[in-house]
Amino acid sequence: MIGRKSMGRASPILLVLLALGFSFATYNLLSIIIHNKASYSALWLAEEYELLKEPVIRRPDNARRAGKFNSKFHVALTATDAPYSQWQSRIMYYWYKKVQGMPGSDMGNFTRVLHSGNADNLMDEIPTVVVDPLPEGLDQGYIVLNRPWAFVQWLEKATIEEEYILMAEPDHIFVNPLPNLAHGNSPAGFPFIYIKPHANARIIRKFYPKEKGPVTDVDPIGNSPVIIKKSLLEEIAPTWVNISLRMKDDPETDKAFGWVLEMYAYAVASALHGVQHVLRKDFMLQPPWDLEVGKRFIIHYTYGCDYNLKGVLTYGKIGEWRFDKRSYLSGPPPRNLSMPPPGVPESVVRLVKMVNEATANIPGWDID
Repeated sequence: MIGRKSMGRASPILLVLLALGFSFATYNLLSIIIHNKASYSALWLAEEYELLKEPVIRRPDNARRAGKFNSKFHVALTATDAPYSQWQSRIMYYWYKKVQGMPGSDMGNFTRVLHSGNADNLMDEIPTVVVDPLPEGLDQGYIVLNRPWAFVQWLEKATIEEEYILMAEPDHIFVNPLPNLAHGNSPAGFPFIYIKPHANARIIRKFYPKEKGPVTDVDPIGNSPVIIKKSLLEEIAPTWVNISLRMKDDPETDKAFGWVLEMYAYAVASALHGVQHVLRKDFMLQPPWDLEVGKRFIIHYTYGCDYNLKGVLTYGKIGEWRFDKRSYLSGPPPRNLSMPPPGVPESVVRLVKMVNEATANIPGWDID
């Protein structure tokens, strides 16, 4: 199991190289990695939801189908030391501990990859590895650019027992035991309706040239949730850093992709390495749009849930009853949140119940 430790600071040479790769639009940082791997190995809404009959939307041809697949995966949660990230991480870890040992679960060990550069007050509560953020100013205020860089550092320094890794986020709650959905060298990912490579083909071609293959090779996913072989992530992560920085440095791409830019970057980086994902709609649900939990595995509470007292959704308008994680940017929600009114979908009711159970049982919740 990975212990709680801090990474050493990145070398000045490494940071200079990273900055250079960002500053020159035509400079391919990936070439440095390939040619100098030994020396510089650390360098790199509301739309319509359709309920699909089949949870597996697309399975690559080389995905293994025969036999029971039963390989443990390491749960890797990227996070910051901001109160907003901390309280979500605590709830997420609580439910990891409850679900990990249940029948049907392939969950292995857990690491919070803390990319704030310094230890915080959760080091004794959650298994944590501290890594450095990008050099100051390099993320241009888009903090999630630190996520791929965090994975590069963690993969290089940490000892990870499991062959597979689940990339997760603080606003994930495990609602059912999660098996390993990957198939050999075919990772498992969740298809996001707002990640549309084909609709953005001209921009995608800036980073995924025609000679690499059709735009349909770029999966409609982000990096999370993804279950992937550790060896594959070690190959993809440096490219993911490179593509993220290049996309952010391109004004047209930055404007088009906005807050999901880093998600597109992971999808493109995977395609550049010839990796396609098994697309699993049952990987995750997102209230209030997904109405029932069913057999899905993760609740992603990224959207606000606003309802009137008759149980009617008022999305885009603050409801008479609401749960929105952004209401708690500066500190955790109180214990015993009010339950939704009658008529609200089961997915939202389940979410609030799970948040309430976690906050009732996590020591010191009210004093944080």
